[in-house]
Amino acid sequence: MLKNTLAKQGNFLFRWRSYIPLLLLIPGVIAMADSPIIEARYQGVAKELWALWAIIGVFTSFIGLAIRWITVGFVPGGTSGRNTKEQRAEFLNTNGIYSIVRNPLYIGNYLAILGITISLNVWWFPVISSLAYWLYIERVIAAEEEFLAEKFGADYLTWANNTPAFVPAFAQWNKPDMAFSYKTVLRREYNGVMAVGTAFFLIKLITDVLFGGAEISNWLKEEPAYVGGILFSTCIFLSLRTIKKYTKILQVAGR
Repeated sequence: MLKNTLAKQGNFLFRWRSYIPLLLLIPGVIAMADSPIIEARYQGVAKELWALWAIIGVFTSFIGLAIRWITVGFVPGGTSGRNTKEQRAEFLNTNGIYSIVRNPLYIGNYLAILGITISLNVWWFPVISSLAYWLYIERVIAAEEEFLAEKFGADYLTWANNTPAFVPAFAQWNKPDMAFSYKTVLRREYNGVMAVGTAFFLIKLITDVLFGGAEISNWLKEEPAYVGGILFSTCIFLSLRTIKKYTKILQVAGR
């Protein structure tokens, strides 16, 4: 059956989901090479407009990260994690953000990726990335839904049949079972901040220096926002990783 085939493919992709985005490197490099050409072609367009497009990309990615933070901050431990070896769910999340949409984390991931791709000002790259993401994620979701249906039975089926997969039904909102835990977010989500910050920095650096011909010393002076962004992301990453590894400050019971 097609559903079983999608689930099998999804389990494979789930185990390797940390590396799947690397498949976008080839079209990404092509897009970075095209970006200076497109910008030169439209020299009459105000520089501020190009900067605005980059800001829109950063804002879109931030919205994606924020959705992840909201999701992770309210859920109990043993769910909504970054595990890749196998499916895991000690509880069935049906309240809070999960009362209005079934896959908030994947929506957040998509927006974070979309923001990075649109910052290049190359129209086809977000399109290709979006298509690739949804072909990938529908298989992962098929595997997760098969697992959850087997584990939680009728409770899962009732919730799934009444909760949309991607387009939130805000009228269905039910308050979360647990209070928001900022410590849980700090403990579990610093990798995402680092990944997004690094992606924006490297894409801009490679586009301008390697393909645009800018001198790297001048670029570092002329792009303080990108330099500051990567320094901030790195500080956040190293600080929270150290705190998580060597202390129990960010540990919360039941999370």
